[in-house]
Amino acid sequence: MIRVLVAEDQSAVRAGLVLILGSAPDIEVAGEAEDGERAVELARSLGPDLVLMDVQMPRLDGVSATRRIVAERLADVLVLTTFDLDEYVFGALRAGAAGFLLKNAEARELLEAVRTVARGEGIVAPAVTRRLIAAFAAAPARGTGAGRAVLEGLTRREREVLRCIGEGLSNAEIAARLDMAEGTVKTHVSRLLAKLELRSRVQAAVLARELGV
Repeated sequence: MIRVLVAEDQSAVRAGLVLILGSAPDIEVAGEAEDGERAVELARSLGPDLVLMDVQMPRLDGVSATRRIVAERLADVLVLTTFDLDEYVFGALRAGAAGFLLKNAEARELLEAVRTVARGEGIVAPAVTRRLIAAFAAAPARGTGAGRAVLEGLTRREREVLRCIGEGLSNAEIAARLDMAEGTVKTHVSRLLAKLELRSRVQAAVLARELGV
């Protein structure tokens, strides 16, 4: 059972999200938060697997709440966004959000996104992820010197996996491309995130693009 905390300040939207999540046999709504401060408090007390986080909320915005939750390793965070080049999304990426989902996503997309993040894959809503990566990659590359030094601790295979992550591929797609078992891909992803001291797979994708891996 995947335990989800829903953080959304609009009561009608929050009720709809709770209804959708509650319809799935493998998902349980652990709690509801109407602002970022409450989201952090409930993440600490309820210990959910995942927080579904709106970015624009009172008292404490979703980015700051995400940063606290990730820093304390309380749960993974799946960010809800309208993504009209929302600066909040970029802040959430830096804060360590595990995934991003458009607010106009269909119910099945929401459920699959929750399951994807719960599996540890992290990258959801490919259109969002690829636009995020492209926006970050538009900045000056760090492909030489200190930038590339961070890759020295990776094995050849880990670099190949990182390159695939940079293209926005899922674990299953990476496994097919590199002729590996999906479980082996997950192991490589976990190891390279630890070596690079990154909090999320999306951060790894951006780093791969920045360094031209």
